[in-house]
Amino acid sequence: MHRRTLLCGLAGSGAGSMAIPASAHDRYPDRPIRLVVAFSAGGPTDLMARRLAERLGAQLGQPVVVENKTGAAGTIGAAEVARARPDGYTLIVAVSSSHAIAATLMRRPTFDPVKDFAGVAVIGTVPMALAVHPSFPARSLQEFLRVVRDAPDGLNYGTSGAGGIAHLSGELFVREAPGIKLTPVHYRGASAALQDLLANNVPIVMDTMASIAEPYRSGQVRILAVFAGQRSPYLPDLPTAREQGLPGVVSNTYNAILAPAGTPAPILATLNGAVRAALADPAMQTFMAANLLDPYPDPTPERTMAFIRSELEKWRPIIRALGLTME
Repeated sequence: MHRRTLLCGLAGSGAGSMAIPASAHDRYPDRPIRLVVAFSAGGPTDLMARRLAERLGAQLGQPVVVENKTGAAGTIGAAEVARARPDGYTLIVAVSSSHAIAATLMRRPTFDPVKDFAGVAVIGTVPMALAVHPSFPARSLQEFLRVVRDAPDGLNYGTSGAGGIAHLSGELFVREAPGIKLTPVHYRGASAALQDLLANNVPIVMDTMASIAEPYRSGQVRILAVFAGQRSPYLPDLPTAREQGLPGVVSNTYNAILAPAGTPAPILATLNGAVRAALADPAMQTFMAANLLDPYPDPTPERTMAFIRSELEKWRPIIRALGLTME
């Protein structure tokens, strides 16, 4: 397959670290903390970050200020944080598009999503799902597979765009379900794909549970499988692809708090404790439930980086097989 360029405009390169005096650990934090969101204000990542920042500030005794550094699928903000001083005063909300997908797509990487960062905590995950129009002649994943296999030319499915998590989730699904043909139809965003599904202009959509939960509850779409390791605590009636015979179909978006590599362990531990306390706040739990953000079990700094690494390793071979790149 010929290689395609998806995005351009990355800036900066390299990551550095500087030793932090031990006495600074004892005083941490003694000034405001900067929390970088590599996407626009008002989006789901930004809204989550601002809710979390308020509660982190209360836990740490210093303001946590959200700063939007947008561009290039989140990699501009990520590269800036990778180069920041590893003193606990610059953090980032890492997501799948910046730290798993775009990091692999880049022809000339500006940061390493594993080596240039230290884990603080995984906030949560939002699983992907396979949704169909209510008129689709299948009510389970196995019925769906039979319908697709019986279609001479396969079927189309809508995505939020080429190289995005919905597209890659579809490719992962096809890899794990041999004998089917699904062709992606790329839209300019998830909402456009969903609107065409509601109008029955496209029979299938791969999307996040957060995007399709309300149409599902109102009966406008049918969700045949959730791409999660276990059922969502918010919609426990929906079966996973794993339960229905496709154990490898696990795909999600995520939010994780990372610091620059070299951040001292005592600072990471302080931040981790503050994040855990913030996530235990009932108002934060209500917000997460409303946005179908599944809690991540025991989000230690070590488990956080193991999660970041596993997500990168999952998507890398699929992206390379597709021949997708970005400048």
